[in-house]
Amino acid sequence: MSNTLTIVAGFIAKPGQEQRLRDELTAMIEPSLAEEGCLGYQPYADPARPERMVIVEEWADAAALDHHFTLPHFTHVAAVLEEILAEPFTLRRLTDVSA
Repeated sequence: MSNTLTIVAGFIAKPGQEQRLRDELTAMIEPSLAEEGCLGYQPYADPARPERMVIVEEWADAAALDHHFTLPHFTHVAAVLEEILAEPFTLRRLTDVSA
């Protein structure tokens, strides 16, 4: 059984902050993928609702994800999100379903 975690984080930008949300989440790709334990990190935009975005992440284990939350690029984006989101972001932690 795998210990990997898939994370789906959902975001809704305040009116007028849609591009800033897109830019901030895109800026997270490179440093996150460089982290040990990050297996995937990809933001997606809703084409029908530009204020909505999600990030789908895959982490080797919970320890790698917990470490991610302590790093400067994450603490920076968390502070920016406080300013630009219409509501707190959602975070779903998913694990593999055993066969």
